[in-house]
Amino acid sequence: MKNIERMSPFELKASISLASIYGLRMLGMFLILPVFAIYAEQTLGATHFQAGLALGIYGLTQALFQLPFGMASDRYGRKRMIYLGLLMLVVGSFIAAYAQDINTIIIGRALQGAGAISAVVMALLADLTREEHRTKAMALIGTTIGLTFAVSLVISSPLNHWIGVPGLFALTGVLALVAIAWVRFVIPDPRASHFHSDTEATPAKLKDVLRNTELLRLNFGIFALHAAQMALFVVIPFALLKSAGIEQNQHWMIYLPIMAGSLVLMLPAIIYAEKKIKLKEIFIASVALMFVAQLLLAQFVGQFWGIVLALFCYFVAFNVLEASLPSIISKIAPASAKGTAMGVYNTSQSFGMFLGGAVGGYLSQHYGASAVFIFCSVLIGLWLVFAFSMERPPAVRTKLFHVREMSATRATELSKQLAKLSGVSEALVVGNEGIAILKVDLRGWDEAGVTKLIEGEQDNGVSE
Repeated sequence: MKNIERMSPFELKASISLASIYGLRMLGMFLILPVFAIYAEQTLGATHFQAGLALGIYGLTQALFQLPFGMASDRYGRKRMIYLGLLMLVVGSFIAAYAQDINTIIIGRALQGAGAISAVVMALLADLTREEHRTKAMALIGTTIGLTFAVSLVISSPLNHWIGVPGLFALTGVLALVAIAWVRFVIPDPRASHFHSDTEATPAKLKDVLRNTELLRLNFGIFALHAAQMALFVVIPFALLKSAGIEQNQHWMIYLPIMAGSLVLMLPAIIYAEKKIKLKEIFIASVALMFVAQLLLAQFVGQFWGIVLALFCYFVAFNVLEASLPSIISKIAPASAKGTAMGVYNTSQSFGMFLGGAVGGYLSQHYGASAVFIFCSVLIGLWLVFAFSMERPPAVRTKLFHVREMSATRATELSKQLAKLSGVSEALVVGNEGIAILKVDLRGWDEAGVTKLIEGEQDNGVSE
C-alpha cells in the first residue's frame, strides 16, 4: 500500500480550512451566549422567555435543516449548499444586528440556524480526504468546536464592551462573508463527490438507528447536555451581575480561569478513559458531576462563590462529555449506519438547544432562576439513570481503508474475510463507495493481515 501515515498537504489544507468554516458556524451561536440575556432585557425590554427563545430558536432551525442540507449536497453540490447556508447566516446575522426589538432578533437567529451546513462540511471533508485520514480530519473539526466554545466565553465580554451585541451579530455576518470567499478561493474543489456512509445520513438506516436502545441513550444525553447549556446562559449572566455586582463586560475574568482549569482536568480524564478502557466509568462520573453542578446552581444561584464552584464542576463535566459522546457513538453504531447515527445525534443536540433556551427562559421568568436548574437537574438525573444501565462501550476504534470498487457479492466476501482476522470486531466493505470500514480492538489487531487482504484485493482488481 502507499504511504498513508501522514496527511498530504492537500488533505491538511482542506481539513484545516473546513474546520475553520465549521468553527465559524459555532461562533455564531457561542459568541452571544454570555451577554445576550442581559442585553435583551435591559436594551430591548424583552422577557426572559423571549430572550431564551431567541437563543434557542437557532437550534430548532438547525435541527430541521441540517439533514436535508446534507442530502441536498449529494445532488446539487457541496460548495453550492455551503454558499447557501453561509448566505443565510449572513442575512440572519445582519437582521439581528440591526433589529430594534426582540421579535426581529428571533427571526434573525432562526435564519442563522437555518443555514445548517454542518453535514455538508462533513461530506465535503470526506470528498477531500483519503479514507485512512478521515477520522483524524473529523477529530480536527471536533477540537475546533471545543476551542471555539472556550474562546467565545472569554472574548465575548470584551467584544461586547467594544462593539455591543449588535456588533457581535454584525461581526458574525462579516466573518460569514469572508468564509464564502474562503470556500470559493481556498478550499479545493473535490475531484469527485459521492455519498459516504461513514459521514452522511441515509433515510434507509434511520429506522435501525432509532430502534437502537444504546444510541437512544446517547441521543437523549446530548439532548439533555445542550438543553442545560442553553438554559444556563439564560440565567447565569443575571446571577453573576446580582450576586457580586460584576458587570457583564467583566464576566470573562470568571470564565477564563474556570475554562482553563476544566480543560486541564478534562484531558487526563479522556486519556485515562481510552487507554485504560474505563470509558463507561469516566462517562458516568461526568454525568454525575453534571448532576451535582445543576443541584449546586439551584441551591447557590444567588451566592457568588457557590456559582463559581458550580460552574467549575459544570464545565469539567461538560468538556469531558462533549468529547466522549461522539467517541462512544462511533464505537456503538453499526459500521453501515455511522453517518446516520451521527446525523440523528447532531439533530438531538440541536433540539436540546431549542428546548433549553425556551423552557429555561419560561421558568426563569415565571418561577425564578432556581427553577431553571431544578428542571436541568431532572433532565441530567434521567440521563444518569440511563448511563448506569448502558452497555459498556466496546474497546475498539474505527479504521477506514480505500479499496477498489467491486460488486456487492465480492464486497460481502471480503467483509467476511476481514472480520475473521484477529482483533477485528466488525468489518464492512462498501463496494460501490470503494471503502472498507473496520472496528478494531484497542489492545491489538492483525494490521498486517488486513493490509495483506486489501493489497491483494487491489492487485486482483488491477489484473482484471
